[in-house]
Amino acid sequence: MKKVGNTYCQQCKISLKNVFSNLTIDDLDKIYINKSCHIYKKGEIIYNQGNYLHGFYCIEKGIVKIYKIGPKGRKQIIKLAKKGDIFGYRSVLSKESACSTAEVLEDAIVCQISSEVLYDLIYSNPRFSVSMMKLACEELGDANTYIANLSQKSVKERTADLILTLKEDFGTDETGFIKIALTREDMAEIVGTATESFIRALTDLKNSSIIETKGKKIGIKDERMLRHIAEGLE
Repeated sequence: MKKVGNTYCQQCKISLKNVFSNLTIDDLDKIYINKSCHIYKKGEIIYNQGNYLHGFYCIEKGIVKIYKIGPKGRKQIIKLAKKGDIFGYRSVLSKESACSTAEVLEDAIVCQISSEVLYDLIYSNPRFSVSMMKLACEELGDANTYIANLSQKSVKERTADLILTLKEDFGTDETGFIKIALTREDMAEIVGTATESFIRALTDLKNSSIIETKGKKIGIKDERMLRHIAEGLE
């Protein structure tokens, strides 16, 4: 981890696309004065499950994987946070220890904003408060959907769903491959299955000419069929 100079929040394009879009110039100045930004390399831990956080985080660049570790030591990736996303705020608001670990998946610049500033903005800016509630509700809805999928969808269906989600979140490059390269282990931890089971599902999709792979990268060849599989309509 290496500290870098703070980006002036009024000039940060990220603030136009997330909960910060409802902040006033004075609010943005307050964040700028009370934040610290750091460069993290791939594999570095920003915080561990069980840590008490002194602020929440916003990603200026890169990708961070958020995961929980179960009683048997098994990881479950619950979110891939990208540029513009904020994380760690729920633990700050609840004043409880972090319920997950944040690990850098792709070299990142991450800004930490103090707990005091978050509370001050919530109390003083109703529109910001509503945005935070909406964000929390969206994440809760995603969690409920994930739980339902675990119990109702097969590994192959969840794998198809993950590939579609990755395309939607990260887009594709000029060759049609999704612009994020995850290990098979990471993808299995998102799907919620053993790596071997995930690889079998991925191979099945590839052999059916629905997707193609190139190293860690995945491209979609037949999106209509992939959506059918993800929705259990195969």
